[in-house]
Amino acid sequence: MAIERDTLETDILIVGAGPAGLSFAYKLAQLLGGDSSAAKPEILFMEKGSYVGAHALSGAVMDPRGIAELIPDFREKGAPLEAAVSGDSFYLLSEKSAIKSPVNPPPLQNHGSYVISLNKFTGWLAQQVEAAGIDIYAGMAGFELLVEEGKVTGVQTVDMGLDKDGTPKSNFEPGSIVRAKVTVLCEGVHGSLTRQAFEKIPSLREHCQPQSYLTGVKEVWEVPAGRIKAGQVMHTVGWPQPHDQYGGGWIYGMSDTMVSVGYCVGLDSYDPTNDPHLKFQLYKTHPLLRRILEGGTMLHYGAKTMPDAGYYSIPKLYHDGLMLCGDSAGLMNPQRLKGIHLAIKSGMMAAETAFEAVKKQDYSATVLKGYQERFDTSWAREEVYRTRNVHAGFKGGLYAGLFHSAMQLVTGGRGLFDRREHKRDHEYMLTIEAFKARFGREPKKPQLTFDNKYTYDKLTDVYKSGTMHEEHQPSHLVIADYDICNNRCTQEYGNPCQHFCPASVYNMVDDEARPGKKKLELTPSNCVHCKTCDIADPYQVIRWVTPQGGEGPNYTDM
Repeated sequence: MAIERDTLETDILIVGAGPAGLSFAYKLAQLLGGDSSAAKPEILFMEKGSYVGAHALSGAVMDPRGIAELIPDFREKGAPLEAAVSGDSFYLLSEKSAIKSPVNPPPLQNHGSYVISLNKFTGWLAQQVEAAGIDIYAGMAGFELLVEEGKVTGVQTVDMGLDKDGTPKSNFEPGSIVRAKVTVLCEGVHGSLTRQAFEKIPSLREHCQPQSYLTGVKEVWEVPAGRIKAGQVMHTVGWPQPHDQYGGGWIYGMSDTMVSVGYCVGLDSYDPTNDPHLKFQLYKTHPLLRRILEGGTMLHYGAKTMPDAGYYSIPKLYHDGLMLCGDSAGLMNPQRLKGIHLAIKSGMMAAETAFEAVKKQDYSATVLKGYQERFDTSWAREEVYRTRNVHAGFKGGLYAGLFHSAMQLVTGGRGLFDRREHKRDHEYMLTIEAFKARFGREPKKPQLTFDNKYTYDKLTDVYKSGTMHEEHQPSHLVIADYDICNNRCTQEYGNPCQHFCPASVYNMVDDEARPGKKKLELTPSNCVHCKTCDIADPYQVIRWVTPQGGEGPNYTDM
């Protein structure tokens, strides 16, 4: 039976209250307020988290270029800046030693930048947006992107009050149809609506390469005074990541007693046992980190993917009724591991384009292509173009990548090649047999005994993320074919989902109906919405869809 849904009409629909969406809203409010002749559009701003910042996670060292352009007096307005960067260092790690670079690589020189908590920063930016007259509806989640006759016409929100089988309960509330003249997707990395946009509108990715991703795993620690200085920034490469795989770590002094520590792991790994969470826990056992964290207390945990392929993987930024901003558009500088300032700038340029559309009362691609034109002549495009081959340069391993990165600095970003083709991340994963043929052994993870005082198992860490889901609802992790998971994947890959998920959502348990066999057991309530599974599954039978609004992690100081 067809479900009757309410229809809401608006002019501009913003999806996602991260740096890009908030900057879009703030800039648009500025432009509308400064032009009395412009018609005032209806604006609906939706955010799936329970509050603005609930799902916002980053390292994070923020280049202030974006926020200074958007809000020049951001310091005076009380932007929550944990610390100005006070020093940089770069280390090459082996299991027991750390070689400090005598010269910090220019891309990792952060003088003038700030260590921040992204979830606190977005909360503050939301206050500026609301003070400018635009309301944000937290807990309102988009489920389906609406495309009619090739044009994006809005979003359907999530149905609320369904049981695990999808049957309406007594509190059932059908999702609404939000019809908009332009939908601005700012939903972060590998967003479900953005994925639908790429599937329904293939021309958006017609001329770009596949995106590459890292999974970043992060904890915030309180440590004894004297271990680190506020604003101290340390980056590392090498151990525990194998030299022929992509990744690295960070230690940021949020204050003299608060530390952000994390590790990023490339999802273009050949290893079916690739486990970002385990590598992060191993990372903390290194003497360099042990000296800082010993005797401290772990306060918060989170995990998130990040787009890392660079310029050649950026899609077309507009379509009829659609604009893509921030991480939804893959806007990150992989050389600097920074994207907040790019997200802010993209939101501003999209807002300028939307303002033009409001004045002309024309939201077609003819007007919205102005966003692409603004980007193509902006410092944001110049920055990502200069770093266009960073991730591709590491395809030959760590040392080849470091050499190529150095060559990029002296060749204006090109390096030893330009536009090296690459595959989707999951296509690099080797089967067990292919792994044995290549390395002469079966894939096997390093061993680590978690003490849950210094190193933590996944469930303990997940508890520190504050993630919450209503258990009696349809799983938002949709498996297209369990037979593949329980049989074929077990034999061919050894069920890599139980390794790459940093939240213990996927586990293989005894199958009572098949003695001696295992079956996949899902625990969606553990999910921290990192999207790793949707990206790294070798068969692409896992699809992350939006759960009920307001669910997921509830980050603090992240």
